[in-house]
Amino acid sequence: MMLYSKRYSLSIFLILFSITLLFGETNEYKLWYDKPAQVWTEALPLGNGRLGAMVYGNPGTEQIQLNEATIWAGKPNNNANPDALLNIPKVRELVFAGKYLEAQTLATQKVMSQTNSGMPYQPFGDLRISFPGHTRYTDYYRELSLDSARVLVKYKNDGVTYKREIITSFTDQVVMVHLTASKMNKITFNAFLTSPHVDVLIGCDGQTVTLDGVTSTHEGLKGKVQFQGRMTVKAPGGRISCKDGVLAVEGANEATIYVSIATNFNNYQNIDGNAAERAKNYLDKALLHSYPEIKKTHTAFFKQYMDRVSLNLGENHSLETTDKRIENFSKNPDNHLVATYFQFGRYLLICSSQPGGQPANLQGLWNDKLFPSWDSKYTTNINLEMNYWPAEVTHLSELYQPLLQLTKEVSVSGKETAKIMYGADGWVLHHNTDIWRMTGAVDKAPSGMWLGGGAWLCRHLWEHYLYTGDTAFLKSVFPIIKEAARFYDQVMVKEPVHNWLVVCPSSSPENTHVGSTGEATTAGGVTMDNELITDLWSSVIAGSKILNTDADFANRLQSRLKEMAPFQIGRWGQLQEWMFDWDKPDDTHRHVSHLYGLYPSNQISPFRTPQLLDAARTSLIHRGDPSTGWSMAWKVCLWARLLDGDHAYKLITDQLSIVRNEKKQGGTYPNLFDAHPPFQIDGNFGCTAGIAEMLMQSQDGFIYILPALPASWRDGEVKGIIARGGFEMDIQWAQGKVRKVIIKSQSGGNCRLRSLTPLKGSGLTIAKGENSNRLYDVPTVSKPLINEKAILNPVNLKKTYLYDLKTEAGKVYIVTQSK
Repeated sequence: MMLYSKRYSLSIFLILFSITLLFGETNEYKLWYDKPAQVWTEALPLGNGRLGAMVYGNPGTEQIQLNEATIWAGKPNNNANPDALLNIPKVRELVFAGKYLEAQTLATQKVMSQTNSGMPYQPFGDLRISFPGHTRYTDYYRELSLDSARVLVKYKNDGVTYKREIITSFTDQVVMVHLTASKMNKITFNAFLTSPHVDVLIGCDGQTVTLDGVTSTHEGLKGKVQFQGRMTVKAPGGRISCKDGVLAVEGANEATIYVSIATNFNNYQNIDGNAAERAKNYLDKALLHSYPEIKKTHTAFFKQYMDRVSLNLGENHSLETTDKRIENFSKNPDNHLVATYFQFGRYLLICSSQPGGQPANLQGLWNDKLFPSWDSKYTTNINLEMNYWPAEVTHLSELYQPLLQLTKEVSVSGKETAKIMYGADGWVLHHNTDIWRMTGAVDKAPSGMWLGGGAWLCRHLWEHYLYTGDTAFLKSVFPIIKEAARFYDQVMVKEPVHNWLVVCPSSSPENTHVGSTGEATTAGGVTMDNELITDLWSSVIAGSKILNTDADFANRLQSRLKEMAPFQIGRWGQLQEWMFDWDKPDDTHRHVSHLYGLYPSNQISPFRTPQLLDAARTSLIHRGDPSTGWSMAWKVCLWARLLDGDHAYKLITDQLSIVRNEKKQGGTYPNLFDAHPPFQIDGNFGCTAGIAEMLMQSQDGFIYILPALPASWRDGEVKGIIARGGFEMDIQWAQGKVRKVIIKSQSGGNCRLRSLTPLKGSGLTIAKGENSNRLYDVPTVSKPLINEKAILNPVNLKKTYLYDLKTEAGKVYIVTQSK
């Protein structure tokens, strides 16, 4: 259960917030519209990590769709299939015999879970507020402020100006709707709660509306999450009544609606909490404070995260609504919209992932369907990980905590699954999990026969260490990393063609291969598995030295790494996706899994592995640009790592194309949500990370300043982004060249800088030899195998300047362009 005693820690932020109010903002970031939302992807999202709200803003009948992060179908369970233990060796034999479709069919029948494929994330319901006569409105305005986490709705009706402000309070854990009018006694409405769930009970408890319900039964697993919502109002000057689940206010001068929601969920193994008691406590505590008080603490809490980073790519010269700006983006370049989109991604992470709560799922926190697409679970073959790509680099490191907690929990349930399905020690996670932390293989084998989820989540543990240098953290999570590595050490086998150590059966996520004439994904020794395990085992090897532990196991993994397949470059110059040269030049599949080594990993580098870089670029070119929203976001990151800012910007242009129906391919909905379609939040997060990568990279042994700056971002400034090693960076540029860099060293150590522009500054020296900062160690990558038919292109790198700056923790350093 989350703890929310946050008000006491806000005094310093309130002081800073007051200063901001006094002197004003230099650049306002908001989404705004001149009409109410008609569909969910036009509504505006609010969230506090636990409660989510989608605000439609209709004057006559307001609709606010509500979520609570622990409302999921089902109950505690795991779903490993015991039949897998005897059948995985049979599937493996079929793969090695080249009978891929037969192997896949057997895996579907005997390896995939026979109980359930995970439970869906479900909505609470809706708050609806009807305003008699408010259909004659004019001068309509609707806004989501990214500077204060607040929705504003304004309009005129019969000569009166009405205003609504809606927040999901971080500090008081309620949804609040504050209603005002320009004339006295004009606030009249009926408010009520609804829910799509079948088993609900709605009534009144004095002047409080209550809605009690229980989640759905799904795939034979009975829903056991109980939830309660409570709603009441403060309405000075008005008459208040509550009957039959309807809260009525007549003739008030203003009104504030308070809504609390809670469940019986304690953790993935225990649902013995008291939903009604929790909901009542949240509401009673919030009622001790007025709307202005709660708004102030809420805004200050939000800004302590949001204001850490700013991005200025130019002033906002557009007078168009946000949806029109998206619609016209390809014709009218709008750098302020790009900066807004970047900040919107950070906003969404702040609102959907707070310490002590659940991680952002496939839709973050926001879902209006009982059975959403892909159950809105945690898909671990790209989507969950992409959600957290911007966390470290955009200065939101604390928001990684829910993913850390999920990783700890699946390492427990995954230990059971590893033993049941594979007879192995350690732990395993396949391509999905949910709030119950199920770890069995789910759905059918074309997507489900993949066991890389644990390795990928462990990469996030290691990255958190690289960004923070926190050895106490590393020590606390090292057993998780080590046991994930142990699982692969025990289940990997030698394949018969090259005698390489491989994972089999597996797949390159969701992509079919020509070895099966395009009918199967199931294979062995795929490139992504090799990349993931190389990262995982390398982190154990490095971690054992840092912590002075487990040397024998680390030495074993060091030896085993040499038995694995090297990277391979195929017949048309591509980075091979599979062990065999099966890649098709016309394959435009949305997953680009074999390019994991380029991003988010650092195994492929312009400076260290130019042949692999060229092969990765060839693969990416043939994959094409237009795709699902999240796929295009990944490609922004990949093109940034290829140091091609203009191509990365072209992908941002593809991403910022309007989607108003589900027939179009990927892009952006009117409310800036990413469109797969349907909505998946990972594209928002991935693109935010990609924009950061265009401005600064730190994975290759140094901090590269403006590595992939597009021509259209000629002048600008970014403040507060974080490089590995705990270096906070403020970067100013003009005419495409670095003007000034301010470096705040959080951990001390050598700060190695690479720049296309010569720099100067106190303590800055020309870099020589290896970087002494161990957080900047880079992997050793063996020479790739290159098909004799492959034609490789030269990698022509621009001239750069490499510097070292010795830093002390807590000190600030300034470097500038050298004239």
